Amino acid sequence: MDIKKLQTLVVDALEDVKAQDIKVYDTTHLTSLFDRICIASGTSNRQTKSLASSVRDKVKENGGDIVGIEGEDVGEWVLVDLGDMVVHIMQPVIRGYYRLEELWGDKEIKMGAAKRISKRTAEVVEEDAEPVKRVRSNINQATQTTLDDETKKPARKPRAAAVATDETKPKRASRAKVADADAAAAPKKPRVKKAIGTTIKVAASKTAVASAKQAAVKRTTAKRKAAV
Repeated sequence: MDIKKLQTLVVDALEDVKAQDIKVYDTTHLTSLFDRICIASGTSNRQTKSLASSVRDKVKENGGDIVGIEGEDVGEWVLVDLGDMVVHIMQPVIRGYYRLEELWGDKEIKMGAAKRISKRTAEVVEEDAEPVKRVRSNINQATQTTLDDETKKPARKPRAAAVATDETKPKRASRAKVADADAAAAPKKPRVKKAIGTTIKVAASKTAVASAKQAAVKRTTAKRKAAV
């Protein structure tokens, strides 16, 4: 069987049983015993056994050879020998202890696994998107129901004070009329006659005062003579 087809079958079989952290490495430059090595994790003894059985059955159905299976009785680390490819199915603790990636992980094969991982990721995203779609649909239905209820409600009557027509609104008086009305209502002040011209008082000179005194004396003397 072609090595690319074989590694594709192995990855598909592992993904069918929900294997974790699937890695495929090219080992042709390290050993002549096999061309590929695959490492995957199972969360329990039952799952590791199921993963090994899935790989064996998938390869057999497509005409591949199974050289041998080791560790299936315990389930902590199951090795499936396919001749050109060796599959290690391990529990996370065992995998972290032996670190096979450090021994065989020089050249990782990404093409086949990447395609299937992306396909699986798309399926997971689609499954996760279903609840979101349902929630959005419920929200849209609730919104539409609310809008329908609002349209059925009778329209509110406008307040009488808010709806005043041009006829009911009082007309504003012009500024000139208001001024005239204020002037007519205000009490009238008596008019004060203003003197025309200005009177300036000038002090009399000494000569004028002396003359006035002499004239007064003369008048007094004349009155006395006339009385005698």
